Formats: sequence, C-alpha cells, structure tokens
Amino acid sequence: MRVAVIGAGPAGLMAAEVLSAAGRAVTVYDRMPSVARKLLIAGRGGLNLTHSEPFERFVSRFGAAGPQLRPILEAFPPDALVKWAESLGQPTFVGSSGRVFPKAMKASPLVRAWLARLSAQGVVIKTRHEWQGWDERDNLVFAHNGKTAQVTADVTILALGGASWPRLGSTGTWVDILRARGVAVTPLRPANCGFTVAWSETFRDRFEGTPLKNIALSFHGETVRGEALITRAGIEGGAVYALSSALRSALDHTGHATLMVDLRPDLSHADLLAKLARPRGSETVANFLRKTLALAPVAVNLLREAHDKDLHLDPPTLARHIKGAPIVLTGTAPIDRAISTAGGVALDAVDMNLMLKAMPNVYAVGEMLDWEAPTGGYLLQATFATAVAAARALLSAANHSAL
Repeated sequence: MRVAVIGAGPAGLMAAEVLSAAGRAVTVYDRMPSVARKLLIAGRGGLNLTHSEPFERFVSRFGAAGPQLRPILEAFPPDALVKWAESLGQPTFVGSSGRVFPKAMKASPLVRAWLARLSAQGVVIKTRHEWQGWDERDNLVFAHNGKTAQVTADVTILALGGASWPRLGSTGTWVDILRARGVAVTPLRPANCGFTVAWSETFRDRFEGTPLKNIALSFHGETVRGEALITRAGIEGGAVYALSSALRSALDHTGHATLMVDLRPDLSHADLLAKLARPRGSETVANFLRKTLALAPVAVNLLREAHDKDLHLDPPTLARHIKGAPIVLTGTAPIDRAISTAGGVALDAVDMNLMLKAMPNVYAVGEMLDWEAPTGGYLLQATFATAVAAARALLSAANHSAL
C-alpha cells in the first residue's frame, strides 16, 4: 500500500506516524521548505497541547460538532496525547488554568524528536511540493521546482489545514479542488479571531498595542475573564477568542455585535459604589480612578470611548459604566490573522472513519474539517485525534481486505 499524506502539520505527521508504525510505506508532501511551521510558531507561547478538564466538558467545547467528534476523541483522548508527548521525551505539566504544556514550554524539542522517530520508521518527507489536485487518471499532481510531478497513491490523507496564517503553509486553496470533485465544503471563516472597532483617532493612536488586563468580557449571557489587546483596527486576545464564535455569528446575521467589558470583575457593583463614594477633592476623575480602583489609562479612556462621556459622572452611573462598558464590533479581523479556521469539509461529507464519501480512499483530517473550538488545547487535541482515527481506520480496512 502506497500512502500519500498531504500536509506536514501536526495532523499529517501524526497520521504518518501511526501508519508507518504499522509497517506502511508513507510519503508526506508539503508546499513549504520545512515542516510543522504553525506548530513551531504556536510553541513560542508554550505549546498548549491539550486540556485536563473532565471529558464531558472537553467535548462540549466543540459545539455542534461535538457528537460526531466524541468517538474520535474517546479513542485518542487528552491522556493519550500526553503519553505520546512523553514518549518523545517531552514531559508535561498542567497549568493553573487546566491547560497542558510540555515542560520545555516550546515545540522545537518535540518536533525534533518526532521527526527522528518518523525517519526511523521509514517515513519520507518531501517539501516544496504544492498539491494541485488530481489528473484525469486520479494521480496526485504537485508543483515542484517549477515542474509538474504526478504521484500514484493507493490511499491519500489530506491534512491541509484551514486558511489562517497562510504564510506558514495553510492557504485554503484546496477548497476549490475538493468542490470540483463533489465534496461539500462550507466557507472558511476566521475562528479564535479579533474584531474590528471604530476607535476614535485619539484612542487608537495612544493605545494601539496596549493590553486590557484583569477584565471580564460578556456576550449573550456568556462571560469570560482574562485579557484583551487593543489593536489599531479593533480588539483581540484570549478572552475575545473565547467568545469569537458567538460574536462572528451575530455579525453574520445582524451586521453588529456589542461586547460588554467589566473593567473590575473582582469587585461587585456595591463594592465599586462604596469606593467611588469617597471624596474626590480636586483630583481629576481619571486620576481618582487610577488611585481608587487601579484602573490603567487604557481602561479609563475605554470608558470615554464606550460612553462618550468626559467622566464627570455621579458614582452610581460611573460604577455601572465600569461594570459594563460596551464595545461595538463592526466586523471580524481578516482570516489570515485568525488563530484558527471555522468551516471546511462538511462532516456529513465524510464517513465515520473520515473518508470522503465522494472519493473512496481519500481521507480528510485536522483543521480542514468543519469544526471549531476555543483555544486552550482543544484545537491540537482534535487535530491529532482525527489523524489517529483516519490512520487506524485505514489500517483496519487494509487488514480486513487482506483477510
């Protein structure tokens, strides 16, 4: 059996590992000069591999795709991913938020050990091979060094990612190729993304790149505590990403969404009111808020942006505004700046083993499938798990046919 894996990110490399460990001949193709580029970039921030929360809560993070992903995640759960990392000499630890990281807090040692294992198992990796689809004989077609190359494969695993951070390799050009073959693909959209805001010129110029720390963001009854970052075009950051699916949906349906910011989530409204009732004397409101509530200049000026006030307000009104400063979002940030991608190969376009119904012996794995999840380890876990599921199914089918 000749297996071609297209895409040398975490999904493609994991599929190659499982297949080669079973003695299959695997060649991995990638359009970039080197492999696992997005994984290596993610590793600069610590490489959040997975999450330690209870499994039922874990599955719920995948929303509508949860029921279909459940058996896949059950077959390769977070504990299995941790054991895999440790088998590569990368012990892990659980952070205070429940997220799981390698103790090295970067991806490069893991990737080096992984590539050594794949090489020892006979996996061939061919870089600078840009996949262009199939020819009339169903051979795989690649552009390589200015020429066209045809490759015959018995089984193909597509692990092409989404369309976020295209400079790292995932461009989404596969969408049209698969649609032309009758595969249902939902439009690719930004996920775990930032949003645009019509900041005033003064606020934008002064606070671009400034973090909002220790805040709580709320939208449609869901609240997330954390941080956000003011950008020139709007707002992004972990707390924003956690709400991005609902925010994006609202923007798609109504054209607007209002994000509420609690600038002091650790204080109740009553506590805030008590602090604000203290005599202010001749201090400016901004200086008073800095001393009394430890509000940074960016937070004070966000109040001005949100309420269009000069902050000469009575304590009850000011307390209410601090607990709920509205930010009107005007759109999503471009997909090439998103952490991940929503949309992709429709889940009803693949069978239970992730083989394309329209194309026998062609599997789709990882982020190119139509599921999304927040940051926190869920993205990598599902990416690895879908690759393992497809590879195991392929092996099972091959063994069954051999009988």
